[in-house]
Amino acid sequence: MRIGHGYDVHRFAEPDGEPKMIALGGVEVPSDRAIIAHSDGDVMIHALCDALLGAAGLGDIGHHFPDTDPAYKGISSRKLLTEVIEKIAENGYVLGNADLTLVAEKPKVARYIESMRQQLAADMGTEITQINVKATTTEGLGFEGRGEGIAAHAVVLLLPGQEKLI
Repeated sequence: MRIGHGYDVHRFAEPDGEPKMIALGGVEVPSDRAIIAHSDGDVMIHALCDALLGAAGLGDIGHHFPDTDPAYKGISSRKLLTEVIEKIAENGYVLGNADLTLVAEKPKVARYIESMRQQLAADMGTEITQINVKATTTEGLGFEGRGEGIAAHAVVLLLPGQEKLI
């Protein structure tokens, strides 16, 4: 078995008074601020991709999808996840499980967690029981607590196998 950890951070844009939708865990979530990113800025999927790639010994998301490449400007992180899953399968691994943690004061995501689990499981071609999603705050501490940005951690377990994930 192989274990990987991923971490990602994105800065929030300054509020402009207009409601926004941000991508988190493959789901659109209402927010009062946009995320500044080259892609859609889904910190949860970016952390998940890094964990998957790390567990397989394949580097990180920046190596495979550099933010200097215009091809990835505004791309859906779900598309990146699908490509990572293909790389994992090509290297002979299947997902054991994935555990993701969103770190943010806002937006509140409790009502979106099951949708995130469903979307991630579908995109990864796995069972929802293999995906766990949770969220926490920093109780006002650090950049997340000050509302400057949003972060996510992901831990995955990969198992050797011949079956494709999707």
